Amino acid sequence: MFIATLIAPKGALDPALVGSLRNAWGGGAVQWLSPDEAAEIALEHLPANQWEVWEELQALRTDLIVQPATGRRKRMLLADMDSTMIEQECIDELAGEAGVGAYVRGITARAMNGEIDFEGALVERALLLKGLPEDVIDRVLETRITYMPGGRALVATMRAHGAYAALVSGGFTAFTARVAEVLGFDEHRANRLIAADGVLSGQVGRPILGRAAKVAALEEITARLGIAAGDVIAVGDGANDLGMLGRAGTGVALHAKPSVAAQCDVRVMHGDLTALLYLQGYAASEFS
Repeated sequence: MFIATLIAPKGALDPALVGSLRNAWGGGAVQWLSPDEAAEIALEHLPANQWEVWEELQALRTDLIVQPATGRRKRMLLADMDSTMIEQECIDELAGEAGVGAYVRGITARAMNGEIDFEGALVERALLLKGLPEDVIDRVLETRITYMPGGRALVATMRAHGAYAALVSGGFTAFTARVAEVLGFDEHRANRLIAADGVLSGQVGRPILGRAAKVAALEEITARLGIAAGDVIAVGDGANDLGMLGRAGTGVALHAKPSVAAQCDVRVMHGDLTALLYLQGYAASEFS
């Protein structure tokens, strides 16, 4: 058995569209998880035209996820931070304070698309922050950082149902510490931006947490918790997230770069972070 989940921005999911797809695929009764926002249909077989339908639904701002019916609810959330749990890239915002925002954004975009080496790009960008006062981090957190809609509900709901939540970022601990605290994560991992005498040195602590380190975090945390990689739902948007997305039981490409989304079977292009709850079968009435 399979479950097809349709998710759209609140109020944008057309019941007629859902019913039409249900009829075309010979599915069971439509289960509404949130009126005009999220619904699911039980299917006996994996649809042969899944991706053709997915492509058509994109024009209607509707996400489609088809997955096995069993094992959807996960025991661990593993999340990227930049452009995933928050709406910005922290290093780009720091670079804005240093007057090199546009240049650094270009490097970040290429790194997240997988066009250039992530670790080398991080070292290059961090060097451009040399000389900034360390307290610029607090200023950026207060004035430039906003949270991705649905993040608090995602973390709180999964934890309320016994799941563990870990934030694993290629960014910096000075940011993950605050984001993890605000959103309620159990732990966080990231790179260390080195400062001396209250001034950023432009250096990053070693070893650098990149793609391989995110996979290692998944393996280490699941081993500690006594669960399997299949018990994890991971979410990210960049090329350095592909390793953990592929290793997790459910790997979600959220508003991802095209080159990243193309490598993932679970793609959320229009919904917010509550989509990760809907695709696990949670109804909006169950959200914490």
